[in-house]
Amino acid sequence: MTVRKAWLVAGAVLGAGLSFVMLLVVGVYVVAGNLAGGVGGATKALAKGAVPAAYSGLVQKWGNLCSAINPALLAAQLYQESGFNPKAQSAAAAQGIAQFIPGTWATHGIDGDGDGDRDVWDPNDAIPSAASYDCKLASYVKDVPGDATRNMLASYNAGAYAVIKYGGVPPYKETQNYVKTITTLEESFAAPVTRVDPSKQAAAAITYAQNKLGTPYLWGGDGTAQDGGRFDCSGLTKAAYESVGVTLPRVANDQWNAGPHPARDELLPGDLVFFSDDLTNSRAIRHVGIYVGGGYMIDAPRTGAVIRFDPIDTPDYFGATRVTEDGAKALPTTV
Repeated sequence: MTVRKAWLVAGAVLGAGLSFVMLLVVGVYVVAGNLAGGVGGATKALAKGAVPAAYSGLVQKWGNLCSAINPALLAAQLYQESGFNPKAQSAAAAQGIAQFIPGTWATHGIDGDGDGDRDVWDPNDAIPSAASYDCKLASYVKDVPGDATRNMLASYNAGAYAVIKYGGVPPYKETQNYVKTITTLEESFAAPVTRVDPSKQAAAAITYAQNKLGTPYLWGGDGTAQDGGRFDCSGLTKAAYESVGVTLPRVANDQWNAGPHPARDELLPGDLVFFSDDLTNSRAIRHVGIYVGGGYMIDAPRTGAVIRFDPIDTPDYFGATRVTEDGAKALPTTV
């Protein structure tokens, strides 16, 4: 489909072609001025499919073990540590989905499923152990002033002694970054309880994608000269947000975690929209586009196609992410 035809098709469906999309782009800023709030307070509910179905029950149950944690926070830790990979092993010998080092596991690993053993490689033990360890750390610093969750996370990174010594999160850059990273990622695993603020960069990201309409698809394409200016789906969304200074991960299922998740009836232009054959597992996401309004996105759909407008209301629609700068920065480089 040529760029001209893409615009004509969009115009027929949406009602006003180019002017319609431009109004949506301007509308991002109008809505930004009228919405207030953002994510309101901590929530115990996980976002739809945010945790693989095999582990979501464990995370929901054990994420409520004590008041210093919640399921979304526990999910953020597991994602940061291993990307929910129960076979993960680091160069520092950290093992399993929760990345316990052997010494810590020997002391704090528990038999979460009651089968008579403590197996660091078994998520049925490792996830309960991660929650139990968090709560143990929280108990060590319960009398320290400040936010109990932030103090617990600081203890996880720097040790409870440092938190007690400094009367809160210690002045270590690594520790402060760790606390910010996990609490930011928590928002991408929690189901929002209010509307979430639109991204300030959304309009320009749409403009970037709009200017690529008609460009042929290339699997693995990042739009570089070497790629002939071509993209695949996540290459396009990454480049669109990179054009406004927000660096997203390369693959779609990690881009999902770049911010909170608006409901279908709360979508705004610039939101990333995702598609999967498994609607219970964000790690199975296989496609992403950038929402422009009216039930349509701009996406790079597949080999043999071009960047174009496509409807989002299909059986494989998974959900959406409202990209934030902090959310993108918090994502691990490898999971």
